[in-house]
Amino acid sequence: MTDILVERRGSTAWVTLNRPDARNALSRAVNEQLPELATEFDEDDGVRAVVLTASGDKSFSAGADLKERRGLSPEEAGHYVTIISRAITSWADMRKPTICALNGSAYGGGLELALACDFRILAEGAELALTEVKLGIMPGGGGTQRLPRLIGEARAKEMILLGRRIGAARALEIGLVHQVVPRAGLDAAVQALLAELAVCAPLSVRSAKAAIERGYGKPISEALDIERECYDVTLFSDDRIEGLAAFAEGRPPNYAGH
Repeated sequence: MTDILVERRGSTAWVTLNRPDARNALSRAVNEQLPELATEFDEDDGVRAVVLTASGDKSFSAGADLKERRGLSPEEAGHYVTIISRAITSWADMRKPTICALNGSAYGGGLELALACDFRILAEGAELALTEVKLGIMPGGGGTQRLPRLIGEARAKEMILLGRRIGAARALEIGLVHQVVPRAGLDAAVQALLAELAVCAPLSVRSAKAAIERGYGKPISEALDIERECYDVTLFSDDRIEGLAAFAEGRPPNYAGH
């Protein structure tokens, strides 16, 4: 069985974690493939968005493959965590918009991988958690940094320091996910979001994403300089000319992404 399935649907790349019998745990093989795919899609001009999901209807990902890690020395386990962290970071660093379609619960590294995506749509009945402190470790794939930035320090401490699990409704309430839908409606919800992205200029989306991520947490004067730098990328683009022409002519724009 292939641990990761890759499919192209028009200008969208779909990546499916495919280890349902292991609750789609992030094995070493999976973590080595994820950065390769992130680089491939980022460099492919034909890809405008990337969707990450998983096989089965119960688990998006249980996180690190604990069976694989069993018996490793501290040094070996540390290297294992480094590989996971690099895999997750590679998705956070993608310039193009990423959507995580959480078909089920996500724990540990599975949730950290979802946090690395721009949008998260969660199936009803699923739960999310960073339970590492109950296993004698702590989040090591960006959870202690990305979660507080997303939901605030106090709420992040509840989840991380207590290893607390939260349901779909609570995840939506605190802004951890953008939408909660029935499992049967997950694909339709993703398609609706992709349709919204499709009418936006790809270069503009990439530039705006870069401005947000590079400027977040910086002093406002420095952040505004970053915004202007990113804006100037769009200012001299063909997409800007096309967007203005389409608006003047009352027609849908045909963006080329440059």
